[in-house]
Amino acid sequence: MRHTGAVILAAGASRRLGTPKQQVRFQQQSLLQRIIQTTRQTTANPVVVVLGAFADTILPDLQDSETNIVINTDWESGMGSSIQSGVRELIRIDHNVSDVLILLCDQPFITPVLLEELITTHYRQNKGITACSYGPAIGTPIIFSSTFFPGLLALTGQEGAKKIILQHQQDVTTIPFPEGIIDIDTPEDLENLR
Repeated sequence: MRHTGAVILAAGASRRLGTPKQQVRFQQQSLLQRIIQTTRQTTANPVVVVLGAFADTILPDLQDSETNIVINTDWESGMGSSIQSGVRELIRIDHNVSDVLILLCDQPFITPVLLEELITTHYRQNKGITACSYGPAIGTPIIFSSTFFPGLLALTGQEGAKKIILQHQQDVTTIPFPEGIIDIDTPEDLENLR
């Protein structure tokens, strides 16, 4: 019986934004609280949140979130180490997890319906990777089957999961998520969101 766990990446320093994006408020919640709540409304379980920069100031916000939190002490080396930390923790908590859903905290228009569609499509299409497509890009939210866990655990530095996608394009299926193009990286992005 397959089941999907989730890893929410929230370890970055938000340098271009100039303030922790994890704590940016949108519709009465921080972006991080919002993505946690959204993910918890799906069948994805367990949910692991990876913190790094600003962990001390973010942790108090997550006390009631009923998620598993892991601190990536090597967050400055890049996203690869955060993916690695999250997947390792997910497998430690639940060694029967068959797939991992990877999410970022700065895509405010992710919904439970979208995530369930992603999971359902992943199981039905039986490809190793199911990603969201927006414009010409494909990316997060994205699901990897356990076949790719060793590759995810081997990511280092600035390498994100895109490296694995590019190496296995024939094993990728996508669902449309046009709003996925909207993420919060700069003050202008935040202004546009509000």
